Parts: sequence; C-alpha cells; structure tokens
Amino acid sequence: MTLPSLFLSHGAPTLPLTETPARTFLAGLGTQLPRPKAILVISAHWETEGPAVNAVAVNETIHDFHGFPRPLYAMRYPAPGAAELAGRVAALLRASGMDCDIDTRRGLDHGAWVPLLLMYPDADIPVLQLSVQPHLGAAHHLRVGRALQALQDDGVLIIGSGSMTHDLSEFRGHGLDDPAPAWVTGFADWCHDALTSGRTDDLLNYRELAPFARKNHPSEEHFLPLFGALGAAGTDAVAERLHASATFAILRMDVYAFKAAGASSRDAAQGAAVA
Repeated sequence: MTLPSLFLSHGAPTLPLTETPARTFLAGLGTQLPRPKAILVISAHWETEGPAVNAVAVNETIHDFHGFPRPLYAMRYPAPGAAELAGRVAALLRASGMDCDIDTRRGLDHGAWVPLLLMYPDADIPVLQLSVQPHLGAAHHLRVGRALQALQDDGVLIIGSGSMTHDLSEFRGHGLDDPAPAWVTGFADWCHDALTSGRTDDLLNYRELAPFARKNHPSEEHFLPLFGALGAAGTDAVAERLHASATFAILRMDVYAFKAAGASSRDAAQGAAVA
C-alpha cells in the first residue's frame, strides 16, 4: 500500500475547539485515506541542529504553548510510539549522507497531536516525529523527504505539519472568520501554482521569488515541513490541494497531498476535496 504524503497547516493550538472549515476538513480526512500502519510527522515545533526522530513506547502529549483555554490542556493523545520504525528512519537518512539522532524521551508536540486528534481520534496508530532544521533551509528538507520515500510503500503516512502562512505579528485584531488580506492570498496562490506546475526549483527559492514570502514567514520553520512532504513523493511528485481556507485572516490552512507521477492523490484520498 503506497500512501500519499501530506502537508497540513495545523493552525492555532485551539483548532480542535473551534468550528472552522479547516477543523471540519481534518476531522474527515482520516476516513478518506487508507489506514496507515504508522504515521511520521515532520513537525514545525521541533527544531534541532540535525535531524532527530523520537522513539518511545507511548507518546507523551506536549502542551508547548501558554495562555490558551483550560480545556486544551486537558487534551491527551497517547498514541503508541514506533521505536523500530524510528531506527529505520535514522538508517535511511544516514544512508543518504545525513546524520540522525534518536530521542528516547520526547513525545508529540502540538504540531503533531492537534491535527492527529482530529484525523485519528482513537490514537491507536503508532506515531513518531521528525525534527526540522531551519538553519539548513528548504533544499535540505526536500532531501530529507526524498530519503524517506520508501516508507510510503510500507504503509507509513508521512505528514509535514506546519502552516501555509505564519506571520503571528499580525494575529491581534482579527476575528476567527475574517477574510485573508492580499499579502496572505498572494503568497498562497503563488505556492499553489508552483506546486501544481511542478516548479520545485522556484519553491526552493520561494523567499526570493514568491510575493510577500518573508512577510508570511519571518522565520521558516512552519514552511519547511512542506518540503519534507513534497520530497517523500519522489523527484516526479504531483501535488494536489485538498483544502484551502483561512483562520484569523492571517493563517492559511491549506492541505496538500503528494504522489509520484502516474498515481492520483485524489484517488488515494478517495474523494477528499477543497472545502
């Protein structure tokens, strides 16, 4: 079973508590996909000097945020870990010329458990996380994803969890359903065209080529998981947007599926569509 890789915009930690189009879409996405044997999440919220993967028996739920509603801190996502798979992830990265540490203590940060709580609420699928290295840039993360492509043939769902746009300095003053400003939609539209046109080189140079790139991503950690997911589908990856919406005006919540050329991501997603 070969699964698509996914890029998910996980939004604010309160996503499970708010009625939004993105929440509704993610809550249905898990049932639209073939059930994975395990899930590997490349999370924007775990930054390390070099790649690192976690290997635990049961994942702790990390509440890596402050000042949010009390019910959010009561949420738990005790998915089993995947220590054996973590070893394989490390071996694949090392075989591609990259080192990879194995962390035997870390659980799941909200970049992983927030979307997974909606997609797979029973927390009964083994989950492991892979870190990002913002100082190494987009090409490095594309290389990381390509090194892990073989995992998809074994039923592993590879998810890059970040955000299509992420300038939190503009967060205050916006309502949950406010429309996105032009600098947000302009960037997201450029990315959509580049992804669906197969312009990988342009994407790798997005900070110079995309409109409002540095405005939407003052730092890169929330965009880099996209390159991991894109790379995991191989050098001939085909991109399909499954969902597009915005929350609080400035957070685009786009979701993309990536498959190797010749395989339809929409078939794999069994009809998931833009909401």
